[in-house]
Amino acid sequence: MLNPPIIVINYKVYNTSFGLNALSIARAAEEVSQEVGVTVIVAPPPTEIRMLATNVRIPIFAQHADPVELGAYTGHLPPEAVKEAGARGFIVNHSERRLRIDEIAKLIKKATELGLITLACADIPEVAAAISLLNPDMIAIEPPELIGSGIAVSKAKPEVITNTVSKVREVNKKTLILTGAGISSPDDVAKAIALGTSGVLVASAIMKAKEPKKILLEMAEAAVKTYQQK
Repeated sequence: MLNPPIIVINYKVYNTSFGLNALSIARAAEEVSQEVGVTVIVAPPPTEIRMLATNVRIPIFAQHADPVELGAYTGHLPPEAVKEAGARGFIVNHSERRLRIDEIAKLIKKATELGLITLACADIPEVAAAISLLNPDMIAIEPPELIGSGIAVSKAKPEVITNTVSKVREVNKKTLILTGAGISSPDDVAKAIALGTSGVLVASAIMKAKEPKKILLEMAEAAVKTYQQK
């Protein structure tokens, strides 16, 4: 299990998400993790997983895995392939890659069998609670209307976070809860953790930054300071 506080960087498929740019951000994430003592996970496109996994020691996640077995599934990414490429886990049910509940269940079960870590995403507290019954390692609450908006859910809709923590903890005491959607500043990170979560899921704030390490370092310091005060 990963130790909080946790910062997950979803690379998505920006022009910085590939090749040397992807590696540079992963190395910066590794440096910040070591300097500050925060767990930093990076989730690059599938084409970059092996390169990053062989060059940095922080956890690498896939952005998605498909609920299929090995076999005749052209264009799919089975969990076995994620593991073989060197990833330690994968994101499940991101708002940009939605899945049915039975598919989510199948992926979490398969990940457990393979020793992979799962980060499941949910758009509302009730869905987060339902998914938490499947025992993912982590669950992130991400209202889709705020993703990429620059407006943090921790500021715009703090009740979504507190309601998620409450509802998830009613049925699951172990799954780590993260906050996503619009997280753009150290203050956003601090507020998300102060509201009861164990970390954040970020994307454009890092991937589009002129100085990715600088903003990540500031976020990490805010995360550790706030988490230690809880």
